[in-house]
Amino acid sequence: MKPLLPHAPAAPPVRSPRAAQGGAAAMALTRGVCRLFEEMGAGTVTEFPLPNGRRVDVMALDADGSFTIVEVKSSVADFRADRKWPEYLPFCERFYFAVAEDFPLQLVPGACGLIVADRFGAAIRRQPEAGAVDGNRKRRQLLRFALIASERLQRICDPRG
Repeated sequence: MKPLLPHAPAAPPVRSPRAAQGGAAAMALTRGVCRLFEEMGAGTVTEFPLPNGRRVDVMALDADGSFTIVEVKSSVADFRADRKWPEYLPFCERFYFAVAEDFPLQLVPGACGLIVADRFGAAIRRQPEAGAVDGNRKRRQLLRFALIASERLQRICDPRG
């Protein structure tokens, strides 16, 4: 049987692109971020592919239907190398960077939200400026979120490969 979304990533659902590049530190931060959003009543999908070809580390869907994107940065070098994040803004109402406690927080742009995380959890240190998602885009993105989450859960329950 073909996947519902052939363009959906085949990677395990708990690893993000940063985790693949940054190793254990990025995986730990991603885990903490997902725990935070779960505690807040939101669902998360890691490595969420956007229609523009980009992929975000964490996409969260809140109970009110709003989307939050979190980019996990495991080091200053990782943060400075990332020039793609402005392309994510049209796809979320809130955008955060998630970093470790020892990250120089002043590097994160003031309009962006800030989350400090570790492998056990995370805390929001600064709220982002609010954004908006076009209604048609939001509807398509909501369906995409549900299908990707469902497909990944099915792969866990029945890993045929």
